[in-house]
Amino acid sequence: MKRKPKLGQNFLIDDRARHAIADALGDVSQKTVIEIGPGRGAITEILAPRCGNLIALELDRELAPALAHRFADQPQVKIVEIDVLKADLASLIPSGQTADVIGNLPYYITSDILLKLFAAGSTGLLSHAVVMMQREVADRVAASPGVRDYGLLSATAQMNARVEHLFTLPPSAFSPPPEVYSSVLRLHFAPRFTELGVDPSGFDRFLKQSFAQKRKTLENNLRAAGYSSSELATSWPTDMPRQARAESLSLEVMAELYRSLRGNQQN
Repeated sequence: MKRKPKLGQNFLIDDRARHAIADALGDVSQKTVIEIGPGRGAITEILAPRCGNLIALELDRELAPALAHRFADQPQVKIVEIDVLKADLASLIPSGQTADVIGNLPYYITSDILLKLFAAGSTGLLSHAVVMMQREVADRVAASPGVRDYGLLSATAQMNARVEHLFTLPPSAFSPPPEVYSSVLRLHFAPRFTELGVDPSGFDRFLKQSFAQKRKTLENNLRAAGYSSSELATSWPTDMPRQARAESLSLEVMAELYRSLRGNQQN
């Protein structure tokens, strides 16, 4: 399948890497696996005989029918020509089951895809995901509080999943080679909203407000979001520095402040 890549595609050609990515899902013999952007089928052909069901979502109008023809004799494989951001994941998964996800996420919509996966994971539709993305984005997803890369994407990801960094690939692992390195993460979907005593929609909005301006302190960001000085003073945890930035605080501490603000607003 020699063709000029479109849609910013970089096809995985490293044999060891494609097997390592497929292996990272573990035993999927009784599971439905959703593959995002199968491209030329480098990982698809490994997973096809392993999965209970394999649903590959491919946007490219030339690649999708080529893949459908290639796997036509394997009834457990279904090729769907669709933009993953427009796909109804729930309709693809057999009733009462959960699915795993695998894929090389397009660099320009990585965050949007991750948010879609987190939303599906929060409803119990997804169990795990093994996803490849630009190294810098992966570093942000996996970052811990207090380091430079930690931000809204980190907090959102870690509210919804346990993040495991697997390995990083050089540009030479792809054709054509991208200008960046790529990293593979394994996500274990495990929303923490109930554990931390916060409501998902409200806390997601609170996190966006808290990280709105990276150079501002948390207090200044929250003031800009509409919280009064008196509300913040009353609700502020005693062991939290007033000049703290959101990037330096754990999710447990952020949840404590959120619960306190909500409690004071309701009194």
